[in-house]
Amino acid sequence: MPGARQAAPPTRRSPLGVTLGILVAAGVVLAIFANLWTEKLWFDAIRFPGVFSTQLITQVLLFLLGVLLVGGSVALNMLIAFRMRGSQRRRGASAILDRYREMLEGNFRGVALLASLVLGVMAGLSTSTQVMPVLAWLNRTPSGVTDTYFGLDTSFFMFEYPVWRLALSLLMSAIIFGLIAAAVLHFAVGNLVTGRPHIRSATPAPVMRHLSILAGLFMVVYGLQTLLDRYGLMLDSGPLFDGLQYTDDHAAMTAKIVMAVIAFLVAALFFANAFINNLLLPVVGVVLMLVSGLILSLIYPAMIQTFTVRPNEPDRERPYITNHIRATRAAYDVDDVEIQDYSARTTASAGQLRADAEALPAIRLMDPDVIGPTFEQLQQVRGYYSFPDSLDIDRYTLDGTETDLVVAARELNLAGIPDRNWNNIHTVYTHGHGFVSAYGNRRQQNGEPVWVTRDIPPVGKIEEKQSRIYYGEQSNSFAIVGRQEGQPPIELDSPGGGQGGGEQYNVYDGAGGVDIGNVFLRVLYAIKFSDVNVLLSDRVNSASRILYDRTPDERVNKVAPWLTTDQNAYPAVVDGRLVWIIDAYTTSNNYPNSQKVSLADSTSDTQTRVMGAQADEEINYIRNSVKAVVDAYDGTVSLYAWDESDPLLQTYAKAFPGTVKPKSDISPDLLAHLRYPEDLFKVQRQILGRYHMTNSDAWYQQSDLWEVPVDPRNNQDKEPPYYLSIKWPGTDAPRFSQTSVFVPRGRQNLASYFAVNAEAASPDYGKLQVLRMSDTHQIDGPGQTFNAMTTDPKVANLLRDYTNQGAADVRYGNLLTLPVGGGLLYVQPLYTVRTGSAGSYPALTFVVVRFGQSVGIGATLQAALDQVFQGDAGADTGENPNGSAPAPGTGATPAPGAAPSPAPSPGATPSPSPGSGQVDQAAVNRQLDRARTAFADADKALKAGDLATYQTKTNEARQAVQAAINAMGR
Repeated sequence: MPGARQAAPPTRRSPLGVTLGILVAAGVVLAIFANLWTEKLWFDAIRFPGVFSTQLITQVLLFLLGVLLVGGSVALNMLIAFRMRGSQRRRGASAILDRYREMLEGNFRGVALLASLVLGVMAGLSTSTQVMPVLAWLNRTPSGVTDTYFGLDTSFFMFEYPVWRLALSLLMSAIIFGLIAAAVLHFAVGNLVTGRPHIRSATPAPVMRHLSILAGLFMVVYGLQTLLDRYGLMLDSGPLFDGLQYTDDHAAMTAKIVMAVIAFLVAALFFANAFINNLLLPVVGVVLMLVSGLILSLIYPAMIQTFTVRPNEPDRERPYITNHIRATRAAYDVDDVEIQDYSARTTASAGQLRADAEALPAIRLMDPDVIGPTFEQLQQVRGYYSFPDSLDIDRYTLDGTETDLVVAARELNLAGIPDRNWNNIHTVYTHGHGFVSAYGNRRQQNGEPVWVTRDIPPVGKIEEKQSRIYYGEQSNSFAIVGRQEGQPPIELDSPGGGQGGGEQYNVYDGAGGVDIGNVFLRVLYAIKFSDVNVLLSDRVNSASRILYDRTPDERVNKVAPWLTTDQNAYPAVVDGRLVWIIDAYTTSNNYPNSQKVSLADSTSDTQTRVMGAQADEEINYIRNSVKAVVDAYDGTVSLYAWDESDPLLQTYAKAFPGTVKPKSDISPDLLAHLRYPEDLFKVQRQILGRYHMTNSDAWYQQSDLWEVPVDPRNNQDKEPPYYLSIKWPGTDAPRFSQTSVFVPRGRQNLASYFAVNAEAASPDYGKLQVLRMSDTHQIDGPGQTFNAMTTDPKVANLLRDYTNQGAADVRYGNLLTLPVGGGLLYVQPLYTVRTGSAGSYPALTFVVVRFGQSVGIGATLQAALDQVFQGDAGADTGENPNGSAPAPGTGATPAPGAAPSPAPSPGATPSPSPGSGQVDQAAVNRQLDRARTAFADADKALKAGDLATYQTKTNEARQAVQAAINAMGR
């Protein structure tokens, strides 16, 4: 027909575009499948298949729930709105609107399907992230502790409240998206008309009924959410503390009930409007609800807070503060802390330490945060091995005596591999080798550690049946191991020990890793790691296994995603095998009335600069519920229940049955190496800074706030806690403990001494104790003590030459505090490092001690103590037992990488120690001149390569230094 618009020819789709689209979709599906299937294989290999299947099934069900609820609501309401369209279509009001209506008429199913799928998938993805809360709710276990307001078990707040909020939020989303979709479609098809003065005449009754029912359902869910939010007041953060406060109790609680009732009444008006078709009443109800909400939720509580609470805050809030203190102390497990007054003595007298003599030999002089480079230089063996910058402390029974050791694992350092090609990284350099340990309270004559276990293969007093490290803190890359019968081994096992003293190679025969012996699995892992060499390399054969996710933390976090691991895993030899021990915590931020803290902030200190910080999350409940062990050879993960009364542990143990072994399964050898965890102790000490005050008035006035002092060695970060053996006042024997100190807020004097029994085998394990310093006289804190030590004339004179001559640097070790002699003894080792030498490392040179105002420095701890206690410390510190080499300053020979001790300036005039006689200054100067000359001769001999003369002159110089110290008046 002339003038008729001809239909446009159909658009032909490009075959190339279709092909590319299919390939992209297939690639995405294949990548998802490869990731899921390899995860299943990993969990099967590590023997935790139930963890994978439980999480996957729950995640899929939650995803489908979100899709069905939100997507179904959108699809259903769009369908209802589309079927309500009128038989006559209005045209001409808007060309764009007319075009949309035509599109809907011709392709309604596609539009509805797309909209419902997009919104449903978004909701499903969001819902699927809530696997852990949902599993906890399904397997919830009562705690037996009730809150003080509602009388509900605390498990309601930790397990049920989050899921009910999730359910109502999901339901609200379904209603809101359904209402929006329905309104848009009603408008698009002409069911809603704007610009009319009378709504009733403009909107058909079925349409009004549809929208009114949806709006009424929205108000019902909003009312339920408002009622549920009353329980949230027990968790909210307030201006004074977290939890229920006076204004919450007397204003917010009532306001939420009233607002919920109003919401239900407005919902009833919307439901009624479905039949009367007049929006006036529900609209008026919504306006009144908004005004009521403004008054009840904002204005009224603000007036109560301003005119009732603030002028009388300590009196109004007193019962709520009391409940808050009680709940916080229970949530952080500090409600049984034992606080005792301690009138610390500040004067030193001869023989004063005799009563505490048993504890003195255990004073740890080797600082694990300083001697990492010493381990590196003396036990690294090759550049592709490495030790951590911060070492660990553990306990071993040697020669019938429990001894504190500094320990580390010799791990593989991929950055040190000479040729970083694919084969070397993934098939040759596959593992570290050896557990290295040294006495914490001994050192050789040259300042080096006294080794307990060392070298490759390991030798020493600790038997290691299996010392290879395929799983460790530095194992960040996958390794492919295993060789077919008859093939030569290719995994580098040790630099020596092979034929002719050459390199020795190994074939992994452990149970770790996943079998990738067929092409299908090799394809999956090539996709997983985006590495085609996994598929193409001839070194991957039918006997190959792939080892990945090899760090202890990530293995524990994968098999127990409900746990938070301590930032410091430590190695131990248990029953002859090298393992990693990790403390794991159950945490929550939903414990009623408890104060929230940042896990990252509360655990950060000097050590976190090296080891890394915790996750930045808020918690208000924590328990060391699990001790985890990861075998360094085969990667086996064992989870042992530790705090078996913890409801979170009981809940997740039911959610993942068989994953946690009972506490009774812990072997005696493993038990001997378990200790009180560091991060828990750090969180508890932060809480105790204020919550040691149980009186609500004192807590409110903040009259006795404590804080952790900054580390005096850098004046930036908090001082870390220390593991060491101490003898608590009034007890018979020393015990392995974790210790820290407090200073008053904003001050530097000592407020209290905090310790916990860290021996897992002890019946008093976990007992928290505090020594509160007397208010009648000041006890110097760590910062003041450090300043007094470094500025003391004896110390300053001995150290001045190190800094002035530039031959060596001084490094300060951990400033340990011990309650001995009726007072507090500070002990700090001093290390020296030769400058300008690539192979230099810290060597223990001096020990400085302080008791009260008396400072002593010596080449040995005993010498320093004798200076302070007038020549009679009353104890043998046990240094250099069993014929070990003498201490520096007594004829020692420094190691080539350690710094020699320079002589003090001849003109220096050291002050005598307390109780000493007059200083024979002439004798001091003679010895200093002798030492200076000997050191100069030693340096010349070293430059000339004459090591024999170098050793002789160094010994002579050290003897002169010690003679000068003695002449100062010990």
